[in-house]
Amino acid sequence: MKYLNRTAPAALLTLLAIMLFGTPAFAQVDLVGEWNSQFHEDQPERVGGPDVGDYSGLPINDAARAMADAWKADILAVPEHQCKPHPADYSPRGPAMLRIWKDVDTASQQVTALHTHISWQAPERTIWMDGRPHPDEFAAHTWQGFSTGTWEGQTLKVVTTHLKKGWIRRNGVPRSDQADLTEYFYRHGEFLTWTVVINDPLYLTEPMIRSTDFRLAPAQNVGPYPCLIVEEIDEPHGWVPHWLPGENPDLEEFAKAQKVPVEAMRGGAATALPEFRKSVVAPQPK
Repeated sequence: MKYLNRTAPAALLTLLAIMLFGTPAFAQVDLVGEWNSQFHEDQPERVGGPDVGDYSGLPINDAARAMADAWKADILAVPEHQCKPHPADYSPRGPAMLRIWKDVDTASQQVTALHTHISWQAPERTIWMDGRPHPDEFAAHTWQGFSTGTWEGQTLKVVTTHLKKGWIRRNGVPRSDQADLTEYFYRHGEFLTWTVVINDPLYLTEPMIRSTDFRLAPAQNVGPYPCLIVEEIDEPHGWVPHWLPGENPDLEEFAKAQKVPVEAMRGGAATALPEFRKSVVAPQPK
């Protein structure tokens, strides 16, 4: 009995140490696993693809609109464009079977990095969790950029810089290489919500926000994605499909088919607001 009394304080201290240091922080959740993208959000745009000239709801400026008007779908047949991966901000929108894994420091047992792999074109991304700074402005830009993460409660906040030029919508709406991302990963049970906030000083008048949901899929098997570049169209060397200003004949096709004002399809922050309906008159059906 005296032996138990003498060792009780030591045993209690050991128990407290295990409780404090042997378990993960309460605020952090485990994002590791296989995740399958859900397509109930923006499904027509993400699966079949957006219509030419449909920029509705996007906070774009005139420069972005001019870039999108010049876009021609044949550009995807150009060899240089066939095997490029989706950039970090667009990756969750496409065929995105997602895998997340982590690096853990052996001595401290702290997570030093999270990694993602996405099925479409197999891009892999590192999110540094060790507090390192972002590189300077002259560092190389890549499809996935440079990402650092911190926990805010049970939400992982990720800041990404140094991105190559990409796109906001797959009909030519651009996102510049000066943009940065603020992302939020939040797990609720077997679901993961990935919210992306795009800040682009060249093409957006305000932040562009969108979210994508994933569901835990333990049996998911993400296979390899060997991409082979081929000559799909017999065109001369150096061919760059495009429309010159004012020459794209398809810009109003979607508006006419849906019987909505062309102004609504031209984009701008105002087109996302209910009040915009009062500023335009819908065409009368014939």
